[in-house]
Amino acid sequence: MASDEGFSDFFYVAPDGLKLHARIYGEGNSGWPVVCLPGLTRNARDFHKLALYLSSKTKSRRKLIAFDYRGRGQSDHDSDIGHYNVGVEAGDVLAGLSALGIEQAAFIGTSRGGLIIHVLGALKPAALKAIVLNDIGPVIEAEGLAHIRSYLDRAPKPKTFTEAVDAQRRVHGADFPALTDADWARMVRAICRQTEAGWVPDFDPALIDTLAGIDFGKPLPDLWPQFDALTAIPLLAIRGANSKLLSTATLKEMQERHPGMQSITAEGQGHAPFLEIGDLPEKIAVFLDREENQVTQK
Repeated sequence: MASDEGFSDFFYVAPDGLKLHARIYGEGNSGWPVVCLPGLTRNARDFHKLALYLSSKTKSRRKLIAFDYRGRGQSDHDSDIGHYNVGVEAGDVLAGLSALGIEQAAFIGTSRGGLIIHVLGALKPAALKAIVLNDIGPVIEAEGLAHIRSYLDRAPKPKTFTEAVDAQRRVHGADFPALTDADWARMVRAICRQTEAGWVPDFDPALIDTLAGIDFGKPLPDLWPQFDALTAIPLLAIRGANSKLLSTATLKEMQERHPGMQSITAEGQGHAPFLEIGDLPEKIAVFLDREENQVTQK
């Protein structure tokens, strides 16, 4: 049963026994369900406003499932940090969908979530009805990943909510001039939790250790073979105009390899764009509706 906030909590067991969590919006809605996959240290709360919009504000009201990966949000932490990788997390997503009885869906992947979609395309391509990649592609710019590791390593320890908002604005403000005061506040509530010690990131601190040892002076491994396997699937790519992780050159090559791909530049946003900002919710809804209608009419 949905809460007053518009979603219900769903818990399930991963293949290795870990207890994992997802949010479900629009239970009982028809049409393609939508699976929302967050970034490296983010969680299901990232998608709250977008999920409310797609599940209750559009003509084609949809069921949405937003996942907390292991070690994030309300999912259990893993004692083996080697399991914090996109392959294991892709398997966790498939286990969650199986527990929900969902065989096919549209997928929205932010950053790490988009990498997981590339893996799902190899593991179970029939599950992917349409894809939205949010500021991620087959090539990750080393500069962007180094920037992520840098601010995670130096994360402040704010005592109050106001301090937490100010800290996020100091780190990301130059890349996100489009955000309002309300957006910054919502961001903090999405990525942090309040404790007796103050506002802390809502993820297993061991996640940061998974970035150790990466040589950011060399190009990172790419996923072009996995991307090429997605070219028959409708795709919308969103890039933050100020992104350091997804380059315009990569986006151009993605378009060349996937001629049917649509793309949007999120002005005033960096990595990764907030999908509830401006007209992005409407554009995502239009994309999903159009692709589903085309399949229905065939």
